[in-house]
Amino acid sequence: MSGPGDPPEGTPEGAPGGGEDEYRSVVFDESFVRAARLQEFSAHERLSDHAPAVRRRPPLHRGLSRQALILVLLIAVAFGTAIYMGVRHPYDTPSPAQPVEPLRMTVIPLSPQGVIPGATDAESLFAHSPAAQFGVGAEGIGLPAARRTAHFSESQVLSALTTAKDYLVASALDPTVLAGGTVRDVRLLVAPQQLDQFDQSFEHPAADGRHAPTGWLIRFDPARAQLADRKVRVQGTLQVTETGADALEVSADHTLVYALKATGSGAKAKASLFTVRRELTFRFDRDDLRLHQVELVVSYVQAGPLGCAEDATNHLRPLLAGQTAKTGGPAGTDPYATDSATALCGTLATGAEPKV
Repeated sequence: MSGPGDPPEGTPEGAPGGGEDEYRSVVFDESFVRAARLQEFSAHERLSDHAPAVRRRPPLHRGLSRQALILVLLIAVAFGTAIYMGVRHPYDTPSPAQPVEPLRMTVIPLSPQGVIPGATDAESLFAHSPAAQFGVGAEGIGLPAARRTAHFSESQVLSALTTAKDYLVASALDPTVLAGGTVRDVRLLVAPQQLDQFDQSFEHPAADGRHAPTGWLIRFDPARAQLADRKVRVQGTLQVTETGADALEVSADHTLVYALKATGSGAKAKASLFTVRRELTFRFDRDDLRLHQVELVVSYVQAGPLGCAEDATNHLRPLLAGQTAKTGGPAGTDPYATDSATALCGTLATGAEPKV
């Protein structure tokens, strides 16, 4: 019979004392095992006395997280701002396009009563003429004080005045334009609705009160005259009025005096003065003000000394120092032609000429 320290099957073979000494302390006999008291912890005991077997997950947050809430708020603010800007924004709503009336133009030659006075010094001609106190070039085109109107701000009124001045400078003071050169700078200032009339005037000039290049700008026949002094004398006024809730009108009335001499003549050639009285009426809607362009309504020009028989439709052909006007009136007017304008001619007063 096995002793109390031997396993039930007896002492293992090949081991003194029935087993290896190092395992003897952990080997229990059958009686020890049977006498052992087994105890299983309840669920409550396992939860209270022992650490949980797995890590607990953090509790779920109900509702939106802080980041999601901020994102929703930003989207709502952006959407609301877009709606507000669509209803009330700081820019002017483009006005509906309205038909533009064609420019009505009149060019009246002024014929001298005697010989055209001249001098080799253009400055002396100006000094002894009614233009002695005129301004020089663009400085002679002064702007009045810009004041707001019932429907236009002060800045919009100023824009109308400055655009009108820019057109006056480009069309009557630019040496290239005066010499019969390119008219591109003038064309850029014309409203798109009038460009067809403008282009037709230069491609097919006609004395019909609608298509005369000299109604759009001042230019001399390059085969006859050239500038003797680039300092053109200018004096006049600009006035702005509101003609409706969507339109401003600028009236320009200026007298311009040019010193001219024969084309190709030398420095010793005599110069003479040529005077132009030019009255223009401009119309500006809100798109014109924004795009820096003009609509010309009326162009009324008196220019001399010119011969009444000379055609002043395409170019002005001035009479120069020492010349006299040829006899004869203006070109005939056909009352049966509905597309022609009445030919007009006036007399240049002796007081308008320099005293030399």
